[in-house]
Amino acid sequence: MAQPGLPIEALPAWALLNGITFPHVKVANIERKGFGLVRDGELKPEVPLMAVPNSLVLNVQAVDEYAKEDKNFKQLLGAVGHHSARRDILLFLLVQLVLASKTHQVPVGVSNPWTEYIKFLPKTVLVPTLWTEDERLLLRGTSLESAVNAKMTAITAEFDAVREATSSIPMWNDILWPYEDGNSPASLRSWILLDALYRSRVLELPKSGESMVPCIDMINHSTRASAYYDENDKDEVVLLPRPDSSISPGEEVTISYGDAKPAAEMLFSYGFIDPEATVESLVLPLEPFEDDPLAKAKLFAFKDLPKVLVARDKGSSAVSWNSPFAYLMCVNEEDGLDFRVLQDSVGGRQLRVFWREEDVTDRIGDFETLIQNSEVSTLIKLRVVTVVQERLQQQHERAQSFADLSSLPIGDVDLMRDECRQAASLLRRIETDLLKVVIDDSEKERRMLLADENVVAYLGSMETAESDLVGEEASNEPDDFS
Repeated sequence: MAQPGLPIEALPAWALLNGITFPHVKVANIERKGFGLVRDGELKPEVPLMAVPNSLVLNVQAVDEYAKEDKNFKQLLGAVGHHSARRDILLFLLVQLVLASKTHQVPVGVSNPWTEYIKFLPKTVLVPTLWTEDERLLLRGTSLESAVNAKMTAITAEFDAVREATSSIPMWNDILWPYEDGNSPASLRSWILLDALYRSRVLELPKSGESMVPCIDMINHSTRASAYYDENDKDEVVLLPRPDSSISPGEEVTISYGDAKPAAEMLFSYGFIDPEATVESLVLPLEPFEDDPLAKAKLFAFKDLPKVLVARDKGSSAVSWNSPFAYLMCVNEEDGLDFRVLQDSVGGRQLRVFWREEDVTDRIGDFETLIQNSEVSTLIKLRVVTVVQERLQQQHERAQSFADLSSLPIGDVDLMRDECRQAASLLRRIETDLLKVVIDDSEKERRMLLADENVVAYLGSMETAESDLVGEEASNEPDDFS
């Protein structure tokens, strides 16, 4: 379905009709950024740059209120909603997209301000889920490769589940899926676009939580943001100038999307990388040892996704890494780790984690601290550093192997968008440089740990044990009288 559109020049009229005020800013086309807000007129300290009524804020509560007004949407929400705030909002936006398109024949849906506002939203976003298959190949060797593949798999499965559930509701089947040729009002492409719009525009409001806020969602990011958003005592979402900032007439007004987000996360969620970010960081998935008999129990108890986080402060050049799961990976039964299935007070059974007879289930991600007073703490630390270093080296080698475009199975490189090529190239450079620095730093740490007297003594005892074992095996061999 072609997404309906309205010219951005019509936005002020829509805002006025719906009670949004922005007396000191206007929407303008920002070079290389698309639309944004710029200062327009004299600023008054007591007047916000923008104020949006609470009735326009789109969050899970607003979706539930809409369901009370529209019994048909309530039926749709009951069939495939209530999984997450994100899915409920996407279902709401999908219905508004259908209402705005006017392609359906069955009267359905209650029009609201979002039915028109969705026409102002872009028809594409430069997030990797909306790149072409060839463009996504540019991400091979970066931390986004597996993340984007997983996201595409998950969002396709989600769309299939939505389609299957709604196809059994005659009215919604007629509205959403009347054609088999892909020209139905709803499609996988439109679902992926709505997901991209949500991820790139959702705000974390102090009172209302995850929400989409019209007009404020058009403000661009900067590490030197000149404004911030908040909720006032009227529950309006307001845009306010930062106390330490100065906004000149005609200057762009910006907010911060997050100062510490990795380049990969910025590209994944917003479709760009901020070259002025003060911190470079990288998140890599971590797999447990294949031969660890406790691997499944560790994964089950840990609950969070196993990963390694590495970071570098560009100002101080300080580097660091963090991986709670790596510590859990590297402790074993002989060190004092134990898993027990215990019965709770209501007759249920729970998996509990013990470290040297102490129940540490609630501290499963804090083994770095738990082992500190252990006689094997340095040895475990050496294991952890070695595991992390090997994972970083693996990623570094993979990134280098795909640095040359000719190594990728791409059709016509000229058909790729420049923005995608440049973003993928910048991401690869940032991650490769960061990995190299952290690998070198971890090697220094590993050598220092290898020189520790406790580690030297342990490794020496292991060599002696292995020599004794070899001797025993040799002594068991039959005598050779040849």
